[in-house]
Amino acid sequence: FAEVAIRAGIEVEWIRAARPPFERLAAALLPVGGIVLAAGRSSRMPGSQKLLLDIDGVPMVRHVLEAASEGGCHQTVVVYAEEDVRRAIDGRAELIFNAKAGSGMASSLQVGLRALRPEIEGAMVLLGDQPLVGSRTVATLLRAWRREGSRPAVAVSSGEDGWAPPVIISRELWDELFALKGDAGARQVLHGRPELLDVVPAPGRPDDIDTPDDYAKIVRLFPRKRPRQRA
Repeated sequence: FAEVAIRAGIEVEWIRAARPPFERLAAALLPVGGIVLAAGRSSRMPGSQKLLLDIDGVPMVRHVLEAASEGGCHQTVVVYAEEDVRRAIDGRAELIFNAKAGSGMASSLQVGLRALRPEIEGAMVLLGDQPLVGSRTVATLLRAWRREGSRPAVAVSSGEDGWAPPVIISRELWDELFALKGDAGARQVLHGRPELLDVVPAPGRPDDIDTPDDYAKIVRLFPRKRPRQRA
C-alpha cells in the first residue's frame, strides 16, 4: 500500500532517471495522448460528484490527469460535463466539454479522440475515478505499447476480468471506437480478440471509486486523512 501513495514528484523523478535513450526515441516516434474520462454521473455516490472528492488534499480527478501527464503522455485532455469538474482541473490539462455526456461513455471517448493532435499514434484511456493509477503505471504501459512486436492495445492486468484501464489503443483501432454507442468503451472493441491486446502487470492499482465504501478504503491508504471537499 505504501507504493500507491508515493508523491507525484518522486514518481516523475524516477521515470526520468530510468528512461534510457532508446526509450526517449521511441516516445518521440510513437507519441501517446491521454484521455481522462470525467463526464460521468456519480449515480452510486449520493449527494457528491465523486471526481471532486478529496484524496490526500487533491480532487480525485486531478490525481488521474497528473499521472497521465507526468507518466509520459504527450498530450492530456480531460472530457467533462459539469462546471465543478472544469474548475477542479484549474488549467492543468486541456478541457473538452461533452454536451452529450448523458448518452453514455462512448460519446466522451469519441470527443476525447477528436481532440488529440494529428501526430498522436495511440490514445491512453483513463477513468477519472482511479486515483491510485500513478505515473509509474502510465510509464509502464507506455513502454509496453512501444516495444517491438507489441499488440495494438495494452492494458493493466487485473482480477477476474483479466485487465482494467488505463488502456492504450493504437490509432489503427480508433475507427472501431468511433462506431461505439451508449455506455460501450474500449472493452467492447477488445473483448474476445486476444490478438489485439497485451496485458501487463504495473505499479499502482486500477481500483475505481463508485460508492462511499470504495472512497473510505482508498482514503485509508494515504498517510494524512482530510475531509471531503469540493474544489
